[in-house]
Amino acid sequence: MNRTPRTEQRAESRPGAGRAGFRQALGHEWVKFTSVRSTLWTVVATGAVTALGAVFVALSESLQPDDTVLGGSLTLAVLGQMLAAVFGVLVVSGEYASGTIRTTLTACPRRGTVVAAKTTLVASVLYAVGLVSCTAAYLLGDALLPSGTYAQGEPLPALFGAAASFAVSGLLGLAIGLLVRHSAGAVTAAVAVLLLPSLLGPLFGDFQGWVAGVSPTAALEKVIQTSDAGAEVVGSLGAGASLLLVAGYTAVVLLVAGTAFRLRDVH
Repeated sequence: MNRTPRTEQRAESRPGAGRAGFRQALGHEWVKFTSVRSTLWTVVATGAVTALGAVFVALSESLQPDDTVLGGSLTLAVLGQMLAAVFGVLVVSGEYASGTIRTTLTACPRRGTVVAAKTTLVASVLYAVGLVSCTAAYLLGDALLPSGTYAQGEPLPALFGAAASFAVSGLLGLAIGLLVRHSAGAVTAAVAVLLLPSLLGPLFGDFQGWVAGVSPTAALEKVIQTSDAGAEVVGSLGAGASLLLVAGYTAVVLLVAGTAFRLRDVH
């Protein structure tokens, strides 16, 4: 019989009740990540679509005159960001779908440790993949686009900010996965959170910038200095402040999700 969350919490308080600490839990998460095709290939797609997007944009000559090399090269980083959120969802929802969440909690009954391990894995993997893929996209775009046609943009610290945006989006997906627990519903919710503010923004007239500007995609567009990130469209808040705003409410949602994970049964 599976233990209820209340029983598990009492077990956590007894000395020696936990069978695995944070390092063991993180190692367990890494093994699952590298052995489950859905999570592994989602990360591969996250990096590939971002880098290859620069090649597509350069060869199709689809940049606007006021675009920068940086912004144009990272045009498909927004799609990569969505895939990063999907990865965050799958890290937890896949375990509910397969039933392996019970095995995870048997190995590590401390649910807070499990959430901390998943958070560390998602943030670390996506930051690394985001930094490498965004840097590769910028270098490819710089090499393929006609020299002197477009302003260069400021790749530093923008590339680090773009990587951070990937990590934050993944953590937002993780939080939604913890709350919803079903892959299809959680993926839909995560994509909606990323896209709906920008889609609904124009309906709010003069408040469009306030509505669209709170989305993770808006923060990324500001960071990479794309021509689509005008103040009238995504608000006048700066790139760094927008990224901090998204990170802030993601932390709140993750805290709520972690609390729900501790209190609810795994069924």
